[in-house]
Amino acid sequence: MSGQFFSPGPKPNTVRTEDGKVLTVPVGWTLLPPGDAGLTRRVKTAGDHWLVQEKKGRRTFSKGVWAPAETIDRLRAELEAERSTDGYAKRRAASAARRQKEQAAYVEDFCAAVLQFLDFHDRYSKLGQQLAMAVTQHATPVGSGTVARTKRIPVERRAEAAVIAWMRHQTTAYDSMKIARVKGKRREVRRLLAQRSKELLSLYRRG
Repeated sequence: MSGQFFSPGPKPNTVRTEDGKVLTVPVGWTLLPPGDAGLTRRVKTAGDHWLVQEKKGRRTFSKGVWAPAETIDRLRAELEAERSTDGYAKRRAASAARRQKEQAAYVEDFCAAVLQFLDFHDRYSKLGQQLAMAVTQHATPVGSGTVARTKRIPVERRAEAAVIAWMRHQTTAYDSMKIARVKGKRREVRRLLAQRSKELLSLYRRG
């Protein structure tokens, strides 16, 4: 069962299969918690392992990887030795600089896409720029989990969704609403608020 996905079991040394069956972790195995992507990749390619994930709402979170303790300890020692070299430090610095440059370019492109979506009348151009900056600063940070970070849809649609989401939280009472716990109700409320936001934006486009 190497490489299969499980959910956390009822006890610390157990996992649960998709059909609800509880399995005990093999003797000699230990859980490598999430957080070290490099070590996790090596453990997964080294051989037998169980991947543990937990779904909360629409999102799935990694809870770690079960694998032989001997394998994890050996790979951790090898990786720590590599990371102590000057070459690794230089590669890491270069990689960080590249990511920072890519992030800066994306922020600029995203802000431009937001401005294009807003398309305010010249009379409100300054307000449009301020709104675009506010939405961009909220939506683009790495790890923010906002729609702006997804690559599944074009940047133009990301910009539109980010504006509507920002307006929902900043210009409506959505965050304090008591919405009935009925399937589809929250989606309906968000759709209605989105329509109101679009109507408001249209006023600033007309001037």
